[in-house]
Amino acid sequence: MALSTSNSNSNSSLNPISPDSGPKAGSPARAESREIIRQGLWTNNAALVQLLGLCPLLAVSNSVVNASGLGLATIGVLLGSNGMVSLSRHRLGPAIRLPVFVLIIATFTTCAELLLHAFAIELYQALGIFIPLIVTNCTILGRAESFASKNALVPSLLDGLMTGLGFAGVLLVLSMFRELAGTGAIFANMDRLLPFAGNWTVQLSSSYKPFLLAILPPGAFLFMGGLIALKNIIDRKLASPSPQKPQPTAGKRVRVTG
Repeated sequence: MALSTSNSNSNSSLNPISPDSGPKAGSPARAESREIIRQGLWTNNAALVQLLGLCPLLAVSNSVVNASGLGLATIGVLLGSNGMVSLSRHRLGPAIRLPVFVLIIATFTTCAELLLHAFAIELYQALGIFIPLIVTNCTILGRAESFASKNALVPSLLDGLMTGLGFAGVLLVLSMFRELAGTGAIFANMDRLLPFAGNWTVQLSSSYKPFLLAILPPGAFLFMGGLIALKNIIDRKLASPSPQKPQPTAGKRVRVTG
């Protein structure tokens, strides 16, 4: 009996563990993806937190159409450079890594410039030097060095997309405030980017007096400072613990005698 009991115990210890008893498959990947999205869009936003790429952001954000064109070009360059750097990360030595990264970014910047020149010539002329200056955007080189060179293709593409969306989102919001305050209209000349968007212009009022400082360089700094302050206020509100409601105290029972 003792022998059979020990055999049964040893056989039960060799049984495979049920899949339901362990952690769910894919949960670390989902958590990593959520963290990449949160970091790129809000927590570590390239424009509001890292304060990178401010030169084109402040210069181009005087109209929504210019901001949209630069934002789309930046997203495309981030996606392409992050993907290419991730694919080639095991083939590059330390001595040539950074020069190769710059060449990759310059290649995708040239592609974006040629596409704008071919399909949106008026927008290309309005953006001018700020399209080639994407090569010098520290956000793109920083993500290639700090993330794409150390991670697989899919997380690198997601990081590039979220970082680009975070930068383009700030660029778009800033341009909406500046254009609306500076001209009294919004979405003007959108047909430069989208041929079917010629009638998208929204006018505030015919009696509105434009605040011209908003579309000048000093206005860019003022509105950008306001956006950074607003983000800090929101972060402070989210970080502060919610006040706890006082627990109701039970009333004392009074003994009444007749």
